[in-house]
Amino acid sequence: MKGKKMVINALVAALYIVITLLIKPLAFGQVQFRVPEMFNHLVVFNKKYFYGIVGGVFIANLLFSDLGPIDLVFGVAHSVLALSLTMIATKYVQSVPVKMVINMLSFALCSFLVAWELVIAFEAPFWASYFFVAVGEIVVMGLAIPLMLYVDKSVHFNKIIEE
Repeated sequence: MKGKKMVINALVAALYIVITLLIKPLAFGQVQFRVPEMFNHLVVFNKKYFYGIVGGVFIANLLFSDLGPIDLVFGVAHSVLALSLTMIATKYVQSVPVKMVINMLSFALCSFLVAWELVIAFEAPFWASYFFVAVGEIVVMGLAIPLMLYVDKSVHFNKIIEE
């Protein structure tokens, strides 16, 4: 990874980490609204944002999760799987808003990993955990779609990482 791309991904990771810290009570648990999940949509603009997103999830979970190492495994796996699924599923899709909806649904679908983590850690009911985590992803990422599209008009996410 070249220097500028590395710096941009480090900034994405840092934003993810700081926002997670600021909303920590909402970011972890069975019912979660992890606002920095909005950055997952960056992969729709350019797959090179993958590293910053995953790095942010890893460090945020490492520093702030009360669950410890299990959250590093399941939380990071959730992001890696969902982002990979999005990149595969949107390879031939031209519409950015459609790609974002697919991305949102990928994260909701892959929420079974976080639900499984909650079953292991808290003996929480799987289907309720899956439902609440998936709904949290849909709410946060759904609300982020118009925001990210608006910001992209002036910031140009693809151009930033490619220049």
